[in-house]
Amino acid sequence: MARLLYRLGVLSARHRLVVLLVWTVALLGLGGIAATSAQLSEEEGLPETESGLALDIVEAQFGVPAADSLSELQLVLVADDITSDPAASVVRGLVADAQALPSVTSVADPLAPETPFVSEDLTTAVVQISFTDLSDDLDAAAAAQHATEDLAASARASGLTAEVGGSLSVEPVELIGPTEAVGATVAFLVLLVTYGSLAAAGANMIVALLGVIVGTVGIFAFSALVPVGSVTPILAIMLGLAVGIDYGLFILARFRSELRDGRDVEDAVGRATGTAGTSVVFAGATVMIALAGLTVVGIPTITEMGLAAASAVLVAVLMALTLLPGLMSWMGRRALPRAERAHGRPDVPAAPTRTSFLERWGRRVVSRPLTALVPATAILLLLAVPVLSLQTALTTPGGPDPDSTERAAYEMVADAFGAGAQSPLVVLVEPDGADLQSALPSVESALAALDGVSAVAPAQTSPDGTTAIVTVVPTTGAIDPATDDLVEAIRGTSVDGVQMLVTGTTAFALDIAALLTSALMTYLLVVVGLSLVLLVLLFRSLLVPLVATVGFLLSLGAGLGVMVAVFQWGWLDALIQAPQGDPVPSLLPILVVGILFGLAMDYQVFLVSRMHEAHRAGMAPSDAIVEGFRRSATVVAAAASIMAAVFGGFALGLDPLVGSIALALSVGVLADAFVVRMVVVPALLALLGEKAWWIPRWLGRILPDLDPEGHALDDSPTSVETQQRELAGQSL
Repeated sequence: MARLLYRLGVLSARHRLVVLLVWTVALLGLGGIAATSAQLSEEEGLPETESGLALDIVEAQFGVPAADSLSELQLVLVADDITSDPAASVVRGLVADAQALPSVTSVADPLAPETPFVSEDLTTAVVQISFTDLSDDLDAAAAAQHATEDLAASARASGLTAEVGGSLSVEPVELIGPTEAVGATVAFLVLLVTYGSLAAAGANMIVALLGVIVGTVGIFAFSALVPVGSVTPILAIMLGLAVGIDYGLFILARFRSELRDGRDVEDAVGRATGTAGTSVVFAGATVMIALAGLTVVGIPTITEMGLAAASAVLVAVLMALTLLPGLMSWMGRRALPRAERAHGRPDVPAAPTRTSFLERWGRRVVSRPLTALVPATAILLLLAVPVLSLQTALTTPGGPDPDSTERAAYEMVADAFGAGAQSPLVVLVEPDGADLQSALPSVESALAALDGVSAVAPAQTSPDGTTAIVTVVPTTGAIDPATDDLVEAIRGTSVDGVQMLVTGTTAFALDIAALLTSALMTYLLVVVGLSLVLLVLLFRSLLVPLVATVGFLLSLGAGLGVMVAVFQWGWLDALIQAPQGDPVPSLLPILVVGILFGLAMDYQVFLVSRMHEAHRAGMAPSDAIVEGFRRSATVVAAAASIMAAVFGGFALGLDPLVGSIALALSVGVLADAFVVRMVVVPALLALLGEKAWWIPRWLGRILPDLDPEGHALDDSPTSVETQQRELAGQSL
């Protein structure tokens, strides 16, 4: 592969204007499609479950729309006695005003005998306002939401406590905001300090940004065929920018190293692309496997996010292998700091080398592996402790913002009517050998006898008399584990002659959470297995990939642990703009596992490939580890800092899903690069010694030699010159 990428790098450098033109045409073509036909959807693609299938039957038999909650608001009113004047007069006036609102289809008067909705202590009443389907008209939805909130303000002016439950309007998702821009700026400053060259830092950032633009525009263009969720492009931007900067950094660092060794510019470009480019290909492949592997979960939303992010990574890899060589050729020795630009030429003595801090650190770790390994592992395990209290939910009851009127209304109803009043379970009853009507009393009695049931409403029979639904009100809320137990208890209850299925939004959310939990282990086995195969191919070792995987688990625990402490426990509330204190989204753990695994393998590939190169050149295992530190630890440290800065910018944003994922990734990346790859992995490799690089002879004979270090470029004195002559002939 090194030879192939060498040729690609040199050709891209010689024809850099053609390469730039190709990318420009691709961008303009995709941009034209995206500008005219892009479709974003707020609907979550969710898989089939028992509750989902039952919900479809309920909709078909009873005419109840599956997404009716999106077209209903609640006006929650509290007074000392809501049923007596003057409060009762205010309630009736609000009902009349609500009926005059645009898009309203019905208003349920809580004081009317036919639609009562008043708490037992007579302090709380709920006005239910139903609207036409406004999901396709965001302006009308926002107007209806504001008009209802104006009614609440009017009620407050009349002396009542009033809040609005539910939400019709969907806030537009901001692709790039101020915090993300700050993260990108910090990344550029880290590049500038790392390179000491404005040209190199600028080229690296340009390639990464262009990759993000092309990848994002490509996603929008694809949405012309299949609508994508509004969060999907954000995750692609976040990951595409991070890996785009890092992949450019690794190739540019090798290019600068080749220049310092006295290579001419074109040869340095080819060698950097052939060696570091090979690592970029395998690192990118590992990330893409991890992301594309999300399809095994079987949840369309996660599949969409994973494939979109994988496409962004693919674009970043292609940019690094084609556009960056042209920029390196254009920069030449300007990629080096000004003081070093003369060094490396045959007539100029080499600059004196100094032992870096990270090289000295590597020597300390290798000389005292257990002393380094034990505290490092203990720190990572300590950071992972909060994971033990991880709580997930598909949606947050009362909305994601704890300070919103929606959350206040939810809590008022829960206090007045019970925690389970807003999370009813719908039991679909179908005959199975018995008369439906005669069996319904037994169904109601069996359900009422279960633990955790607050009330059972009388059964409703479908117009054709073939099915019935029984509404069960639990004593606990939607995200309480006891509600999950009640769902399982209902599913385990049998009544002769009928079949019962549990549905409703609460049961549906619990089913999705259970599906995600069960799919996580399958996903880990598939992705880790495929990635281990790649790493075995790359390093020709069995133990090195296993060490890499153990290190990833430590990084994952640290990232998720800090995320739980911040977003679930509410730590660092002065810094975080997104809502805190609630369960994290159910989608988060599996997304973080997929993304962080790929990124962790990035650092494993780049750092350990240098160690492997030194060991293959004949160095002792401990010396090879130190040599790997000397050549790549600084670059890996810079790459991790850049990636953490990019993710950190997204973590400070307003979206709780994106923010929690970004924080887990930011902490996970820092833990992986600075603790796992620079302490845990080298310490374990030092303890293993020569065994770390062992591979059975039979396996070594059948495995292809992928040559990530580019030994093929040095196998003969004329190898590079031969390739250059061949390339010269092709360029004529």
